[in-house]
Amino acid sequence: MSTPAGDTREALGRRRAGVLLHPTSLPYAEGESALGRHAYHFVDFLHGAGQRLWQVLPLHPPHLDRSPYNACSAFAGDPALISAELSAAWGWVATVPAGEELRAAPAQWQTELGDAFARRAHDEDLQRYESFCRENADWLDDYALYATLRAEYARPWIEWPERLRDRESGALADARRRHAGETRRQRVVQFAFFRQWEALRDYATSRDVALFGDIPIFVAPDSADVWAHRELFRLDAAGVPLAVAGCPPDYYSATGQHWGNPLYDWARLQADGYRWWERRLALQLRMFDLVRIDHFRGFDACWEIPAGAATAAEGRWTPGPGALFFDAMRAALHTLPIVAEDLGVITDSVRALRDRYAFPGMRVLQFGFDGNPNNPHLPHEHLANAVVYTGTHDNDTTLGWYRALPTDLQERVQDYFGCGAGDMPWAMIRAALASPCRLAVVPMQDVLGLDSAHRMNTPGTTTGNWTWRFRWEQLTAEVVERLRRLTALYGRA
Repeated sequence: MSTPAGDTREALGRRRAGVLLHPTSLPYAEGESALGRHAYHFVDFLHGAGQRLWQVLPLHPPHLDRSPYNACSAFAGDPALISAELSAAWGWVATVPAGEELRAAPAQWQTELGDAFARRAHDEDLQRYESFCRENADWLDDYALYATLRAEYARPWIEWPERLRDRESGALADARRRHAGETRRQRVVQFAFFRQWEALRDYATSRDVALFGDIPIFVAPDSADVWAHRELFRLDAAGVPLAVAGCPPDYYSATGQHWGNPLYDWARLQADGYRWWERRLALQLRMFDLVRIDHFRGFDACWEIPAGAATAAEGRWTPGPGALFFDAMRAALHTLPIVAEDLGVITDSVRALRDRYAFPGMRVLQFGFDGNPNNPHLPHEHLANAVVYTGTHDNDTTLGWYRALPTDLQERVQDYFGCGAGDMPWAMIRAALASPCRLAVVPMQDVLGLDSAHRMNTPGTTTGNWTWRFRWEQLTAEVVERLRRLTALYGRA
């Protein structure tokens, strides 16, 4: 895999612009995959439009709700993103005839990949596979067994037979013997994911496009991480969380958000130098030039919701590890190219923690219009060491947001940007690109001028999210040229 990136100052050392698009939103057909030709074509679009950064959401294997923030592992890559065509081109599987990839179920050809790789791969790839398994054994072996048992029992690990749930050594040894073939296939699939991501990153680097990743602070309760490392989380003897994470009432929800993630036992993590987190960050920094920590506030204090509480409003703030954590990470990794997601209720102590390490925060233009002329999300209040967005994956599209505003707020927005109703969303895109913030990121939906029907996620809901894809025909030459011209005009090319 690639070597770690530099620190945040290096990653944001010059004015840049980028686009936010999760790989699942690429316009691949049913049966195709994200890390194939469409991803490379998207890098070419970014380069041609003067964009020097591609921001994605977490790339881990999601549960059935498809949320990248509710994953089966904080380390593994999503097998659904792997390209069968690329695997065939590298000689790992039989050549995929025209149209076959569109008809084959992903699990079917992934099984073929797992079985055929040892027979078909070149010696160099076999050696790289063995090195990958050794270097990632601390998470890969547990994940391979977890994924295999999760498929066998078709229910969360906490509902598995007690001996497996509690990881009794004899039960684990027996499971590994019974499922040796399937766990090997799981390791091959993970190697394929990381090898294909490495190839994409190399291509992006050759086109002067940096990759910007996303690290959720918390992990899913039904994940390989919690199953394999119960001691790192606040759980009862049966593995049930004693309290869960969320956030208090805010812009997105009047009753707060009840995420349900188990909380860390920070004292236990500190006792071994936060090794689990060190490995997690190190892996992400090999994949990306820059990473965003989602819910950065949780390192200062997190919203702890008692087990069984009806809503998140019943929670309370409890302290996080603060500077002890980041000092340890800096000592271990030497570089922390991190962006702090500092949205929502932010206190002086959160700002002090962010600024202690010069982590850029976030500014979201849609949040600027509450009537306060000193709102930090308004462009005239922006700082250089920040990342400005028109909106995020949790926001409505800018066009949808604007159309849903009451008339008086629409007029305030028009007055601020000196534009008319027909200028949305490009008036906001222009403002983001003109901002003093060194990095400006625009969601792909805004680049394409799309309405609320194309929203990626609506917080507080569990259906209808994470499914949006664009079509190449939407990305006209006029759109590309307009984005390129504005990016150059404001010194980001």
